[in-house]
Amino acid sequence: MQDYVDTITKVLDEQDEPVVIVAHSRAGLQATQAVEARPRKIHTLVYLAAVLLPNGVRLLDWTDPDSVLWPNVDFNEQEGWDMIRPEIYRESIYHDCSDEDVALAYTLLTPEPRGPNSPTNTAIRTTSANFGSVPKVYIELSQDRAISAPFQRRMYTATPCDFLLSIGASHSAYFSQPDELARNILIAGGDLGDQRKKALDAGRNPVWPRREAADEQINAT
Repeated sequence: MQDYVDTITKVLDEQDEPVVIVAHSRAGLQATQAVEARPRKIHTLVYLAAVLLPNGVRLLDWTDPDSVLWPNVDFNEQEGWDMIRPEIYRESIYHDCSDEDVALAYTLLTPEPRGPNSPTNTAIRTTSANFGSVPKVYIELSQDRAISAPFQRRMYTATPCDFLLSIGASHSAYFSQPDELARNILIAGGDLGDQRKKALDAGRNPVWPRREAADEQINAT
């Protein structure tokens, strides 16, 4: 986990202004810890069907019974990695994607680390002063079969975000609905201000004013 966090914070430290981070899938784990380490470098943290866990919880502590993916992951304990079985790629991650995109994905997927210090095996450690002060938006992928919609709801209910956006897409919306995904990321990051205001006014985001309080606290130091 720390190697990932160090890589992200190194990039953040090189930025002149706060940035928008978009984390997808298991990368939500690393993003959460990087934001905890550099809260003042973050404008908004966007979780795209990403793992969002409360303080003290590991991914393996929670289960997603509706996931098609998790029962079809091979785990090599000796070498410290896990990998989705190829025969389940399309059904679990790319069921609404074109044949061309699926073929490309087959060439790009690689094993993920699963050793004792990997993101999957590491408990999240966050504080209200750091992680809690950063605006967060969750983009739900309602047709996701890898991280199911009920599991996404469990996560953003346990750790509330400032508001919720939703796309009717699989786990790989960047292939199946790239324009809609880009529009939602722009809304989340504030680049489409009028539509962001509509999201804020929708009643699903009662904690957004904490951003202004956090900004005042930062400016006072």
